[in-house]
Amino acid sequence: MIFRHLALATSLVAVAAPAAAQQQGPIAQAVKLADWQLAHMDVNPRSGDMRAWEPAVFWVGMTALADAGAPPRIKDAIMTMGRANGWRPGEKPYFADDHAIVQSYLWAAAHGGPPQALASAKATFDRVVDRPAVTTLAFAVPPAGYGATECLTRWCWCDALFMAPPALIELSRQTGDPKYRDFALKEFWATTDFLLDPVEQLYYRDSRFFERRDAQRRKQFWARGNGWVFAGMARIIPLLPKNSPDRVRMEALFRKMAAKLKALQKPDGYWAPSLLAPEGSPPESSGTGFFTYGMAWGVNAGVLPRADYAPVANRGWAALERSIQPDGRLGWVQQVSDRPDKVAAQETQYYGVGAFLLAATQIAQLDRAR
Repeated sequence: MIFRHLALATSLVAVAAPAAAQQQGPIAQAVKLADWQLAHMDVNPRSGDMRAWEPAVFWVGMTALADAGAPPRIKDAIMTMGRANGWRPGEKPYFADDHAIVQSYLWAAAHGGPPQALASAKATFDRVVDRPAVTTLAFAVPPAGYGATECLTRWCWCDALFMAPPALIELSRQTGDPKYRDFALKEFWATTDFLLDPVEQLYYRDSRFFERRDAQRRKQFWARGNGWVFAGMARIIPLLPKNSPDRVRMEALFRKMAAKLKALQKPDGYWAPSLLAPEGSPPESSGTGFFTYGMAWGVNAGVLPRADYAPVANRGWAALERSIQPDGRLGWVQQVSDRPDKVAAQETQYYGVGAFLLAATQIAQLDRAR
C-alpha cells in the first residue's frame, strides 16, 4: 500500500534527471542516489513498512537533504510517506527502533506538515516519558527469542542512541516542554555509562559483547553500531542549549570518540566492520557513511579542528563515492545485524543510503568553507 501513496514521488524519478543531478557535487550525488532509492523501494526487505527503522533512517537522511537545497520532490516524498503512514510510529511503544521514523515526522511538522505530525510524536513520547520502563540494561535474550528481550524497552543497545534521542529532544524544542529532552539525556548517559569502553572510547553493541574477543584476543566493536552513536550525537548536540552541562559533556565525548575513529580509518577511507580488525576487511559503506557524516559535521560545527578532521571526512566521502555501483545503487552495505559480518558489492539497504545522504549534506558544507 505504501507504494500507492509514494506514486507521485516515484513517478517524478522516471523523468530525466535535471542537469544539476549530473554534476559531481555531493548534493547532486545525494539527490541522484535518493532518486534511485525512491524508484527502487522494493529492493530492500521491509519495503512495505515505512515505519520500520531501516527505511526510517533513509527518511532521516531525506530531511537533511531537503534542508540542504535539494529539489522540491525530496520534501514532497517525505510528506507523502508521512501521510501514508498516518504519521504513526512503529507498533512497539517503548522500542527505540520504532521511534526513528518520528524524526522525519517532526521535520515535517516544522516544514508545513499537518498537526498530526506533531500530535502523534507527542502522544508516543508522553507514554514513554510519563510511564518509563523499569528494567536493567543487561541484554539477556530469553527462550522466546530476541524480540522478547526485556531491556529493549530501554536503550540497552548502542543503535538506540541514534533512533530515539534526536526525536525526543526535537519534540522539546517544538513544544517548549523540557521533559522529553530531560528524559532523553538521562537515558543517553545511562546507556553511555553502561556500554562505552573507557579505554577504547568505543561502544559495545550491547552487554553480550563485553567479554567477546576475536581470534587475536581483540575486543569486538562494530563499526555501524558505533556509527549510530557518532551520528546520533551529531544530530543531538545542535539541539542542546549552548554551554549547557549536557552539551559540554557530549561534545567532549564526541571529540574523544572522533580521535579514536580517526586513528582507525583505513588508508582506503573506509572503516572496517570490526573496528579493531582492519586486516583483510571488505569495504563497508554504512558505518563509513555515519562516521563521515559525524566527522564533517564536527568540523562544520567547530567541535573538531579542521586541519585534523577535514581530511578524515574527505577520505570517507571518497570511499562512499566509490561504493556507488554501476546500476546506481549504494553498494557494500552490511545487511541487518548486530555485529561485524560479511558484505558484498551489490548489497544495499535503506539505512546505508540514509547515511550517505547525511554525509553528503555535511561534506557539501565542508567544501563551501574551504
